[in-house]
Amino acid sequence: MRVLSVDLGTSNTVAVLSAHGRAPRVVEVDGSATMPSAVFASEDGNLLVGRDAERRARLDPSRFEPNPKRRVDEGTLLLGDTVVPVTDALAAVLSRVGEETSRQLGGAKPDEVRLTHPAQWGPTRRNVLMAAARLAGLGNNLLLVPEPVAAAAHFASFPGQSLAPGKALAVYDLGAGTFDIAVVGATQTGFTVLAEDGLPDLGGLDVDQAMLEHVGREVSHRDPARWQRLLRPETTGDRRAQRSLREDVKAAKEALSRHPQTEVPMPEPFDDVLVTRAELEALVRPNLLRSVELLAGTIRSTGMTPDRLLGIYLVGGSSRMPLVAQLIAEQLRVVPTSLDQPETAVALGAHHVPHEGISARTQTQNVQSALSEDQPTATMAPVRATYMPPTPTPSSGGFPAQQAPSPTPQAPLPSNFPTLTPAAGKKKPDRKLLIGGGALVVVLAVVAGIFLLRGGGGVTAEDCGAVGEKDDKGFTKCLRQLAGTVPDNNACKAGAESSGLDAAAGLTATCTLSQDYQVSYLQASSNDEATKQAQMVIGSLGGDMVQADWTGNGLSGEYRAAISGGTGKLVFTVKDRPVVGVLSKVQLRDSGSPDDIANYWERNVQPGT
Repeated sequence: MRVLSVDLGTSNTVAVLSAHGRAPRVVEVDGSATMPSAVFASEDGNLLVGRDAERRARLDPSRFEPNPKRRVDEGTLLLGDTVVPVTDALAAVLSRVGEETSRQLGGAKPDEVRLTHPAQWGPTRRNVLMAAARLAGLGNNLLLVPEPVAAAAHFASFPGQSLAPGKALAVYDLGAGTFDIAVVGATQTGFTVLAEDGLPDLGGLDVDQAMLEHVGREVSHRDPARWQRLLRPETTGDRRAQRSLREDVKAAKEALSRHPQTEVPMPEPFDDVLVTRAELEALVRPNLLRSVELLAGTIRSTGMTPDRLLGIYLVGGSSRMPLVAQLIAEQLRVVPTSLDQPETAVALGAHHVPHEGISARTQTQNVQSALSEDQPTATMAPVRATYMPPTPTPSSGGFPAQQAPSPTPQAPLPSNFPTLTPAAGKKKPDRKLLIGGGALVVVLAVVAGIFLLRGGGGVTAEDCGAVGEKDDKGFTKCLRQLAGTVPDNNACKAGAESSGLDAAAGLTATCTLSQDYQVSYLQASSNDEATKQAQMVIGSLGGDMVQADWTGNGLSGEYRAAISGGTGKLVFTVKDRPVVGVLSKVQLRDSGSPDDIANYWERNVQPGT
């Protein structure tokens, strides 16, 4: 049995092969255990990857994309004058891995390929990864493994570090593109993600940017115009200088994990800059503290405490920074475990995940078990379902469809896990993914959370039959019930800008929530008119869509979220009420995914939150 595991990372890709009964080993590509996940579009239409792409980038940086995984939601990349689908870019990286693996196997191909992915990736992103793997010719026997599950399996593979059923550990994954945290527990047949969270704005690339800005503050006064050309290159020479500078900044950051100080070589007319580890740590400490606070909160959400875990496992190249382990030890009173090569942990660990643990379908499982004497008592809602990646089948939409049959019964978790009793109140709904707004293809694993429902203020359906009196924010009692506390905490005004709602259909008001989001509310003349307005808005987007029911503040209804052409919207309606709301992602350059918008709505807009 020839098994290949691939961890397609934001900056680097790692592949691990086991064949002919031998232990898993890293597949070296171009003589290195890690291959840059970079692509370069040559003028003849070919895509170069890895170090070949980096070499060609020195000639024409405009045709180069160093981190295609970070742009998985964008659909296409503009490399020079060539439009490249993101799927093709990822497929090119995977194809290079497959070619080298086949060469080392004497022309044979792996019997099975395991692809790791962030635990927070929804079905749309997972479908992109699967489509890229098929396009790369990796075969049909493809299995998906969540990265924290693979990391936990790697941890458990070391002598003296077994992860017995009923035990759990936390995986702190600080990669190039994002930060992810997960608490993973062992069951009789595999591993369970008990809780997971992350920070999309924290990773090695963000540390590089902080270093670059620090260097700029030191030297830009020498020639401000030249520094601006480095930040916003207009010529090929400027782009080459910027790429060289970014590489030197990244190398300096990595050197500071080993040495107390280093120099960053600078292009003329600037002098080289001496940077110390203390200066770097001062730059990144606030964000790393955020990550440690999130780690602590995620552990608490499972009903456990850090000292009850088997350990906190550091993976991802950026976890090498000494400050990471220092802050975890200071804040959580637990010394984390790390390896000499955290970059390879996920790919190596994917081999140790039991096959039956990754061949089962995605399903929801409540974590319910008796407490052992050494575990703290907790009463809370289950925070994460067991994650078992689905097996995809082809669909007409160009991506492999994923079907979720009825789940098979699961044995309860062993007694070492805390008892998790669902609390009364509002639960986070099951979301359905609609490919192209069409048939249901997958039901996402869901998180049941604790929410306190605010009262509806005595508002009845009859109260919504007429517009009635408006308050100083432009809201009637009926709209206030739908909006909850949003008008109290944000700037609101009359109108329905950027929502797609027809202001002539009734009373409208819009609240600005942040630089990226705003929400509009409409009280229509009838229930049919409210439904018509909702269908008009969501129908204008098309593309993939998530749909779920919701309850809160004495109301219940349905929401749908979709993105298309750089625009993202979530439309929420109410049963038996002529009201509708639209959450708009107004930062069009980064519309996110339907799941991202739904998550934001549930945290910040959903009535009763």
